[in-house]
Amino acid sequence: MSKSQTALFQDIYPAGAGKAPGIGTALEGISSDLTQGALTATGNPLNAAIQGNGYFVVQTNGTQQYTRDGAFQLNSSGQLVTASGSNVLGYTQTASGALGSTLGPITINTGSMGANPTSNLGLTLNLNSGDPVIPAGTAFSASDSASYDQSTSVVSYDSLGNANRIGLYFAQNPAATAGAVPSWTVYAQPQLANGTNAGTPQTLTTLNFTSAGALSSGSPATLNVNWGNGAADSSIAFNLTGTTLAAQSFSVAGITNNGYAPGSYSGSTLAANGAVQSTYTNGQTVSSGSLALANFINQEGLTPITGNLFSASATSGQPVVGTPGTGLAGTLSGGNLEASNASTSSLLVSLIQYQQAYQANTSVIQTEQQDSQRLVQI
Repeated sequence: MSKSQTALFQDIYPAGAGKAPGIGTALEGISSDLTQGALTATGNPLNAAIQGNGYFVVQTNGTQQYTRDGAFQLNSSGQLVTASGSNVLGYTQTASGALGSTLGPITINTGSMGANPTSNLGLTLNLNSGDPVIPAGTAFSASDSASYDQSTSVVSYDSLGNANRIGLYFAQNPAATAGAVPSWTVYAQPQLANGTNAGTPQTLTTLNFTSAGALSSGSPATLNVNWGNGAADSSIAFNLTGTTLAAQSFSVAGITNNGYAPGSYSGSTLAANGAVQSTYTNGQTVSSGSLALANFINQEGLTPITGNLFSASATSGQPVVGTPGTGLAGTLSGGNLEASNASTSSLLVSLIQYQQAYQANTSVIQTEQQDSQRLVQI
């Protein structure tokens, strides 16, 4: 993503020559056109183009440098690096989920992700007020459909990552008094992933409702399970907030589960705000942190270095570093690279013009030399 440049020239005069004519020209400097180049899609999710004035912050042999070349990749240690091997710097994510305040290499876990046993389950249900009342004293049995009205099941991961299930059975109780809203008893039957029951059924909770059908008590509730398969025992908190009682069919409106099975690394992407998001085969997404962008008061004052790199100078000013989307550095476009802003057609036209000017000047010099030779011969 080279930038278009223009050579600037200056006149040369003899020192202390007063009104003597100039004796030529010399290069005064090179002016760079730092306008945004077009974005080119690469299909590589680790590529990123900056849409703005910022520069990626990288580290080479302990020295902090800057680049707009977003052709990144992972090294053998899972660190995000440039094509030449420089570490891409950013802010790593802490255990609390917040970004740290110190710049450092971004490291992605390219290995496996361990299982997380389920400890919180959320269910939002609608119970049908028109379901039959189960007579008092009826013994519950999952195999006896007359002992309950409705049933469903949820996945519960154990510490080994097995996708076990918990069968939930709902029975409408007789009203405590005439005209009162009946309560509902919820039974739970844990089952291993192979369908075998883990222990005996348990009474999970009793749900009570207002006359408007809103849940008034019975949530949260805790279920303790000994899976008996080598995994650690589970203590699962059920949150049934939002469950309603109404004259409509039984339904499960939503389920949340904080557990998951083990998984393997499947890839990473770079978001517009610089977040480095990694996905795993178990459906989990983990943030490894955020890339950093640096902005300078005078970009043309940066000192170019081999490898599409720049270093700060007294002319450029010190970098103002932050995350994409904050300050004036710009945002990122993942899966894209910034193309050169040099126009090939314009440069070819300029080259032809320079060539024509050169030919005209050489003709003048050649004629002057011929005239000088004639004078010498006379």
